[in-house]
Amino acid sequence: MLDAKDLTLHYGGSQILNGIDIQANAGAVTCVMGNNGVGKTSLMNLLAGRHPRSGGTIRFDGEELGRMTAQQMARRGVGYVPQGRAIFPMLTVRENLETGFACLPRGERRIPDEIFDNFPVLATMAHRRGGDLSGGQQQQLAIARALITKPRLLLLDEPTEGIQPNIIAQIGRVIAVLRDRGDMAIVLVEQYFDFAWDLGDQFLVLERGRAVTQGSKAELRRADLHARLAGHAAA
Repeated sequence: MLDAKDLTLHYGGSQILNGIDIQANAGAVTCVMGNNGVGKTSLMNLLAGRHPRSGGTIRFDGEELGRMTAQQMARRGVGYVPQGRAIFPMLTVRENLETGFACLPRGERRIPDEIFDNFPVLATMAHRRGGDLSGGQQQQLAIARALITKPRLLLLDEPTEGIQPNIIAQIGRVIAVLRDRGDMAIVLVEQYFDFAWDLGDQFLVLERGRAVTQGSKAELRRADLHARLAGHAAA
C-alpha cells in the first residue's frame, strides 16, 4: 500500500533523513525503532504531509504522490496519531472525534459503533472535555479520532509513551484487531521493544537519520534486534 524510496528531509540547513526506504502493506505493522533524535518523528511528519520532503518518492496504492499537504494526505486515506496526542483540550470527547469528519463525505460523517467498542471509556466520557482525561484516555481519544477518518494507512507515533500498562495492553489489542482486519497498513514508531516485537511484521531501525537495520520478523532474530537497539542506547 505504501512504498517510499530514498526519502530525504532537511530542516533549514540540517539534513534529518538520508535515503530512507520504507514499505507498509495492508494487514501488517511496520515498526520504526531507534533512540530519541534519530529521525523517527521526522519520518512520520514527512509521510503525513506535515513537512515537505527534500527528495525521494512516495507511492500510495500504486500511485506516485507529489508534495501534498497534511490535509491532502488525510483525504487520501492517511491517518496520523502524533507523539504527544495533540487532542483539543477544551473540546469534549465527542467534539474531538467529530473533528475527523472534515476528511469524510457528508453522508459518512458519523461516529461508528466500533470506535466505542474498541475504546469503551470514550463512550462513558463523551461529554467530558479532552483536557480532563488522563494521559491514557487522551491517547485512546487520539487514536479513535484518527480512525474516524477511515484511514487505509495509519501512522502511530509512540502510542505507549507515558501510558499505564493496562492501557498499553488495550491499545495493543486494538492495533492487532486493525492489522488482522486486513484492509489497513500500519506504521508504528515505538521504543517499548516487547510491544513493538509482539505487533510488528516489518522492522526499520534508524540511527542518525539513516536506516541501519531493516527486514521482516522472519528475517530478523529478536535477540539481535534487541541487542542492536540496546547497543545504540549504550553508545
